[in-house]
Amino acid sequence: MSKTMKGFGIIVPNKETGWVNKEIPKVEPFEALLSPVAVCPCTSDVDGARIRGVAAGRILGHEAVGRIEAVGSMVKDFKVGDIVAVPAVTPKWYDIGIQEGLHQHLSRPLGGRFLSSQWDGVFGEYFKVPDVDMNVALLPEGVTLSSGVLVGDMVTTGFHGAELADIKFGDTVVVIGIGPVGLMSVAGAALRGAARIIAVGNRPVTRQLAMEYGATETISYKDGPIYDQVMELTGNRPVDSVIIAGGTTANIAEAYRMTKTAGTIANIAGQDSDFILKASESQSFVTHKTLTGGLCPGGRRRLERLLDLVRYGKLDVDKLISHSFNGFEKIEDAFHLMADNPSDVVKPIVYM
Repeated sequence: MSKTMKGFGIIVPNKETGWVNKEIPKVEPFEALLSPVAVCPCTSDVDGARIRGVAAGRILGHEAVGRIEAVGSMVKDFKVGDIVAVPAVTPKWYDIGIQEGLHQHLSRPLGGRFLSSQWDGVFGEYFKVPDVDMNVALLPEGVTLSSGVLVGDMVTTGFHGAELADIKFGDTVVVIGIGPVGLMSVAGAALRGAARIIAVGNRPVTRQLAMEYGATETISYKDGPIYDQVMELTGNRPVDSVIIAGGTTANIAEAYRMTKTAGTIANIAGQDSDFILKASESQSFVTHKTLTGGLCPGGRRRLERLLDLVRYGKLDVDKLISHSFNGFEKIEDAFHLMADNPSDVVKPIVYM
């Protein structure tokens, strides 16, 4: 094996992406070295390259199915050649922060994210995963590579919105933002028993997919204030919960207004601007409404459970794939397609 590898990442922070050459990472006792089999670019990759100042030389990417190429001396459950799904959140499970109860954050905010955040990501010829026995899952027989890639971020993130929203049987739920994550929030809300799901988006392709995943109605934010449209649909009756999977911080205030007393607003979108909620928009902050937000759960058991939903026919996640590419070099094309975001794009994938 060569000592160096190629990867797609940051040339100039916030300005330029391209191909970089780096040393192949060395594997520590609990780690594994993988090569990508299939990867998807994510809007957070784009944001990291264009807005959030990811460091020069960092290889991007955190959505992958990979082939294990080497394992550390303490790895017990996986071997060279295994094809595994890799989640976006891959914490070190022996970190003391685990005892705080949220593996996504460990001892600092977002501390459970390694791929493309603290370490190089999956857009390299090789990438490393910490605590591999606890973080990856074998791709089950009959589950497609694309499903394996999507479950590790899009599904777990979208479903986390449904979990944070505390959806109960028969609830009315609004999902704001129906990109791939929001679409999985629609699917998650349906699986958790929501009776009515109002999906908010604009593009025909995602509005159609929202209906296929369980939405009962879709509305466009271009047709007027979201709050007004939702109240018209419900006869001015507040909804049980709102999941914010896209849009801007302005949607948080709208969500607060449309949510019932003791309801829940769950934000799973990375918000980059300041947020101000006026007392007039919140009924003076005395209505027991919960506003929460969270990073998607990772880890092996979570991934295995979500893969079983696909395996046993409860979720068809492959419908999210709108564009396919073949070959490692096509990662660049798929990344720029995601960045340009034409109206027909939901999720591109690259097969190696």
